[in-house]
Amino acid sequence: METEKKLEIAALLKVLPPVEFCCVYGSALHPNNADKSSMVDYNLGVADPLQWHTEASVESQPLPDSPSLFFPHMFRNMKINRDHYASWMVHLGGAKLITKVADEIGVGVHFNPFVTWKDKMYKYGVVQMDDLIRDILNWERFYLSGRLQKPVRVLVDNLDIGNINSVNLRAATSAALLLSPSRFSEENLYATICSLSYMGDLRMFFAEDKHKVNKIVQGQFTLFQSMYKPFLEEFATKDLLRFTSSVGSQINVSQDCGLSAASSLVSRLPPAIRSDMALKLGNKTHLSESGQVTRELVIASREEAAECMRKIVRRRVMVSSARQAVSGLLTVGAVHGVRYVANKMRKAWKSWT
Repeated sequence: METEKKLEIAALLKVLPPVEFCCVYGSALHPNNADKSSMVDYNLGVADPLQWHTEASVESQPLPDSPSLFFPHMFRNMKINRDHYASWMVHLGGAKLITKVADEIGVGVHFNPFVTWKDKMYKYGVVQMDDLIRDILNWERFYLSGRLQKPVRVLVDNLDIGNINSVNLRAATSAALLLSPSRFSEENLYATICSLSYMGDLRMFFAEDKHKVNKIVQGQFTLFQSMYKPFLEEFATKDLLRFTSSVGSQINVSQDCGLSAASSLVSRLPPAIRSDMALKLGNKTHLSESGQVTRELVIASREEAAECMRKIVRRRVMVSSARQAVSGLLTVGAVHGVRYVANKMRKAWKSWT
């Protein structure tokens, strides 16, 4: 049954050129999601988006868990799957315009939503692998890295993104601990992790379910556990936290809220975040015995460091969500754009009323 579901979610890969990375995210992963009409969301990582959209490939790739089902990809995605794209962009500039809008207006991702195939609705975003890896390691745009902090189902992974993403998950754990009180539940921590990528997201003000974070965590709690338990255990061995009790399947946690622990958590944040924090909090310079100069953030209090980090992450998310919203409205066309926003607002309205 599980293999059958995986093949169903992966079905669209049959009609797309080869990719280096593919994951499915969103409601399609929810264990209790019985809505066959819900859209399946893909993130596709490719070596060169311009080439992927326009040039032929001589490769073939099998569907996951079904090595016998090979399918040819000797075609141009924009030529064979022309209906996936906004018609005005295809006519006016084609792949060059699409990638230009994604890179210079958006955050490097081009989305094709409302793609219908085999009675199923899909949305897929195409990103260059270099951009994906940079965002995972550095939170430069905190867009796809935020999505990969939540449960996804990886269908293709030729460059071991799953392993690279462990850096992202460790950083997310550190950020969430910095924002958490001295005592909290496992579910509270996962909700804080999940909320990182929604801080400042413009959609949360008018086009998202206000209970979205809690629904994601509660609906996929065991998936969050499998993702983050190794990092909680790692932090426990370093005496940054300890497990105090367990209730049912989840644990209660207490953490060290001293300056030393806060400095340790900050040191595990991505370089770009630490660099921005240094501009606001200042650096201390140390000279090691070997003569090497090292710089360390000046942390006067845990609360100050947490609030500084929160503002930096919030601004990153706000800028990225605004840029991607404008890029999305341009690239999907007026009809699909209005349809997508209307669907989002309908869900948001239900959550508020």
